[in-house]
Amino acid sequence: MSTHPKVVVLAPPDKPHVAQALKRLEPVLRNYSEILAIDQAFEYSFDQCEADFVVVLGGDGSILQSARQMGRFQKPVLGVNLGRLGFLAALTPERFLDVWPEVCKGRYSKTPHLMFECKVYRDGGLIHQQLGLNEVSILGGPPYAMLQIDLYVDQQLATTYNCDGLIISTPVGSTAHNLSAGGPILRKTLQAFVISPISPHTLTMRPVVDTADRVFELKLRHKHPSASVVVDGRVLCPIDPAATVRIHRAESSFELISVPGQNDYKTLREKLGWSGSPSGHIEHL
Repeated sequence: MSTHPKVVVLAPPDKPHVAQALKRLEPVLRNYSEILAIDQAFEYSFDQCEADFVVVLGGDGSILQSARQMGRFQKPVLGVNLGRLGFLAALTPERFLDVWPEVCKGRYSKTPHLMFECKVYRDGGLIHQQLGLNEVSILGGPPYAMLQIDLYVDQQLATTYNCDGLIISTPVGSTAHNLSAGGPILRKTLQAFVISPISPHTLTMRPVVDTADRVFELKLRHKHPSASVVVDGRVLCPIDPAATVRIHRAESSFELISVPGQNDYKTLREKLGWSGSPSGHIEHL
């Protein structure tokens, strides 16, 4: 009887460089683990899956897709970065080849990350629902006009944002759209959400960090012809003033495998180009 861990491999379809990497890594995967499936279409069902790990090839988009695919049946994920930045899929293929034998011997740690449930209601009825890892956004397309969005926290009106859009992000998502909108970077293990308006009309409307135990509700004050609810970069549904968007902590959490040598600040330094010193030479006068 094999004592090797059971593994599912997920990889995005129709990407030649991913297929090449899979061909290179597969012999090592098979040598140290029992592969239950190699899914190159993100269609594998996890509802009765006995995998110990999920190995995801690609970039952070592939990691987000894997979290959606696993749904309420999350498995620990090890990401191999074949994309660009790779905050979540942090290992290079070369580093993966080095650490995979050690991971299969149990020399790793698992870190849970906050996930959320986004539900959209109309007339008291649930019309859309999505589990997410990064963020929920309300965004408006053309004709471009300012949105008025009411934010309720635990059923109490917090404020009304006049802005181009609004983001409610997890710590994992804080380095995504939230960062581009001027929001803060949160340590990924924090149990918190950050609320970030996009181009707010009032400059005192700054990003706010709140505990993940809150329930957040968003409502449009006025109809906008192309306003939408976007979850992890995908449009969930259009939104109008008759709808309520509710965001709260999910029962499931996303587990990321960490190996020796990984460090949050090291990742930020490398991925965001933090040099640690100003460019050019400054002389003491």
